[in-house]
Amino acid sequence: MTTRRVDYHWHLRPIMAAHNMWKTTDLAPLLRDRGINLSAAQVYRLVTDKPERLPLRTLAALCDIFDCTPTELIEPFVEATGKKAASAALTSRSRPAEGPGAFRPKPARIVTDDGPASS
Repeated sequence: MTTRRVDYHWHLRPIMAAHNMWKTTDLAPLLRDRGINLSAAQVYRLVTDKPERLPLRTLAALCDIFDCTPTELIEPFVEATGKKAASAALTSRSRPAEGPGAFRPKPARIVTDDGPASS
């Protein structure tokens, strides 16, 4: 049985770095200016950990601070799990769909003057 597990990557820290913001303490006053009052520990966890719950007001404030969209902060992805998913993952790893590793030569077939050789 195959199940799909939905998860996400949290990109707040790289977005902060792209805006030359290196300390989590620099974010608290910017959030406060937008009506989001978080403790220093909460801001630290927001930046360094992947939040399990995030109020939409906080998300909107982060988007305003960094002039970005929610999809730039949160990158969802799906992991297939189960027996079928494991074999599909192996197949996809062994044969990339495109790019330099996409070409996979066919096995050689020996042909004699009398026709194809039997195996």
